[in-house]
Amino acid sequence: MEGSKKISYFRNYRFPVLLLAAIAVGCIVGVMLGPKAEALKPVGTIFLNLIFTVVVPLVLISISSAVANIANLKTLGKILGIMLAIFIITGFLSSSLMISAVKLFPPAEGVQIELPKPEQTEPLKTGDQIVSTFTVPDFSDLLSRKNMLPLIIFSILFGMAVSLAGEKGKTVARGLEALAEVMMKLISILMWIAPIGLGAYFANLVGVFGPELLGSYARAAAVYYPVAIIYFVLFFTLYAFIAGGNKGIRTFWKEILTPAVTALGTGSSVATIPANLAAAQKIGVDREVREIVIPIGATIHMDGSCLSAILKISFLFGIFGMPFTGLDTYLTAFLIALLSGTVMSGVPGGGFIGELLIVTMYGFPPEALPILAILGTLVDPPATMVNATGDTVSSMIVTRWLKGKEWMKQKLAAG
Repeated sequence: MEGSKKISYFRNYRFPVLLLAAIAVGCIVGVMLGPKAEALKPVGTIFLNLIFTVVVPLVLISISSAVANIANLKTLGKILGIMLAIFIITGFLSSSLMISAVKLFPPAEGVQIELPKPEQTEPLKTGDQIVSTFTVPDFSDLLSRKNMLPLIIFSILFGMAVSLAGEKGKTVARGLEALAEVMMKLISILMWIAPIGLGAYFANLVGVFGPELLGSYARAAAVYYPVAIIYFVLFFTLYAFIAGGNKGIRTFWKEILTPAVTALGTGSSVATIPANLAAAQKIGVDREVREIVIPIGATIHMDGSCLSAILKISFLFGIFGMPFTGLDTYLTAFLIALLSGTVMSGVPGGGFIGELLIVTMYGFPPEALPILAILGTLVDPPATMVNATGDTVSSMIVTRWLKGKEWMKQKLAAG
């Protein structure tokens, strides 16, 4: 019995452990080689390019298939409504946690940073931005990971059209379902080269950019990293408990390590969609839920970005000698964090627009913009990990509200 448990644990965790080991080796190689480690960058880039190449057809096919095969479109409305409510609530909670952290440990205390002139920027045009957020002028523009939100909207509408087409639509729906299965098999093939790709990628990052991590921004990063880890461990455990009780916690942590390491290594929520879909499937999340919530969440659900938005705001307040206090200041910070984490993240160039929003809404000089860009780069790995893995636990909560609190037991009983 004891031997079989050891074999089971090995099977469950061998791949994430392999990924972590590859990343650790990559970091060591990066330290040893220094800037010469940049020679390994093409190996990591090849892996990332393969993943990014698959993401667009995967999102198009999986969402269209999930919507097309939902018997009752009212169910789709429920899924989307519950999903959006969860995204907003978790974004508020993550923002609140970071506000508490920066009050206890001001990130800009004693920091001295020169203010370089940023590149000339155009003012934010709300009307144009709304148009580019939800639509593109040509179908070919949909076939790009830079336009994920328009692609998701098109996929939902296409799936609805298939569902409403009656008997003729059922043939298309079955074809989409088969294509979705093929895409998941393709993803499983690509993930087996992930250790090599991520190891090489991290070797380059550590070798080329390692010294910069020890500069003036170290204190801000030292605030963000522990808070992100606390949110990742404690709050995701709470969310998993809400979704499925103790069984939900065990199952979530059993399956989430591969998506977490993938997000940490790739720095992209979109690139983590395949790993998240596979994890949600193993957890027992219904196909119609996981193939809607996870791709949409990769675009508009960013708890890690909410954390970083509050950090950036507090950092600027400290640099410019302004007290980060007062109800108006906090309410504006919450608004910016939610916009950065739920709306702006789906906009092309959304990270930059979120930073521009911080500068303009608080009236900071334009020289503050490059400060936020550098800080955003430093906190990006854990932020992406929180962003991406939050989609999986959100899909569990959506399933709990749709299927009832016994959904995991029912899934287990059904085999």
